[in-house]
Amino acid sequence: MKKSLIYTRTGDKGTTSLVGGTRVSKTHERLEAYGTIDELNAQLGLLNTYLTEPSDKQIILWIQNKLFTIGSYLATDQTSVSLRVESRLSENDIQQLEHAIDETDSQLPALKAFVIPGGARGSAVCQVCRTVCRRAERRILALSKTCEVEVFVSSFMNRLSDYLFVLSRKINLLEGIDEIYWNKDCI
Repeated sequence: MKKSLIYTRTGDKGTTSLVGGTRVSKTHERLEAYGTIDELNAQLGLLNTYLTEPSDKQIILWIQNKLFTIGSYLATDQTSVSLRVESRLSENDIQQLEHAIDETDSQLPALKAFVIPGGARGSAVCQVCRTVCRRAERRILALSKTCEVEVFVSSFMNRLSDYLFVLSRKINLLEGIDEIYWNKDCI
């Protein structure tokens, strides 16, 4: 079997092909959406190197796979080709993420105030992932103004940022590092 080329030269003039063959600018809002998903996935890969609990590593890997699903969904021009089954999320995916949020949150003390990102390195990286996730969600919502985006996609991203928030708190707890709270009186 011949090895595939890494470079094709087809994007040298600033366009790329969607699934289905439609060529669009690399600055197209669809690419902004799935490009930010790709960025989040890379940040999650970094986060995973800081995690110590096998169950947390497993959830992050599951999330990374779901982000590939979302990327595939967003990269598909559904006006020219049918969506593949592996490019779809389901209600079950949302429920699994909600279960992970509830399970993680049940291990944490009640919130006292707004948490400032920081503490353990893993927690800080997790907060970076959370903010990239929020940006990806905004890019997806912007895309939904010009083409249909299934509700499971935006719901998953919304829940994912919540999960990353509680995971960042858990990492600090596991590392024995106190959370940093917003000091409203700081002038």
